[in-house]
Amino acid sequence: MGIPLIGERIPEFEAVTTKGVIKFPDDFKGKWVVLFSHPADFTPVCTTEFVAFQKRFDEFQKLNTELVGLSIDQVFSHIKWVEWIKDKLGVEIKFPVIADDRGKIAEMLGMIHPAKGTNTVRAVFIIDPKGILRAVLYYPQELGRNMDEILRMVKGFQVIDENGVALPANWPNNELVNDEAIVPPASTVKDAEQRTKEYECFDWWFCHKKLNNK
Repeated sequence: MGIPLIGERIPEFEAVTTKGVIKFPDDFKGKWVVLFSHPADFTPVCTTEFVAFQKRFDEFQKLNTELVGLSIDQVFSHIKWVEWIKDKLGVEIKFPVIADDRGKIAEMLGMIHPAKGTNTVRAVFIIDPKGILRAVLYYPQELGRNMDEILRMVKGFQVIDENGVALPANWPNNELVNDEAIVPPASTVKDAEQRTKEYECFDWWFCHKKLNNK
């Protein structure tokens, strides 16, 4: 079985974490999940990422979204590292961190890229409440992630699902339609003719509308 692709169900696994044993994704049924890997504990870039994720923890929670970290380290290392972050930086890490010390989960999910070494790259998997993989991001070890983009993606998927729309580049600050959404394409000639009467349009195939629940 290959690595999971967008639109597929995320593979099931059981894992030891800093919050106890979890069954994934069953323990998170009904919630959105941001599952992310980091190369190693006690490293500078990863430390900045954990602080950045935790600083946005409440924002993710408001979106019914759980954060789950992962690296190829033992749980004892994770525990000491999150203790260090709390003691030295004053930030308590409230989300679980998977101890994938044998690398089996990372390998299954395609988080190890051999050309970049034997540890995990900075992978991000956004998973919806039905356990379906909605997006995948890969960052190299040397570049930290943009957590605000990950937060924007979760918000965007929820708007898309609730309204049956698409969202433009840089939403909600798009250069052409601002915070509006893209209306799905017409499926018949009659629909196409009606589009410009029902919505604001650049043409029949490029129409947009305001959202009431941004």
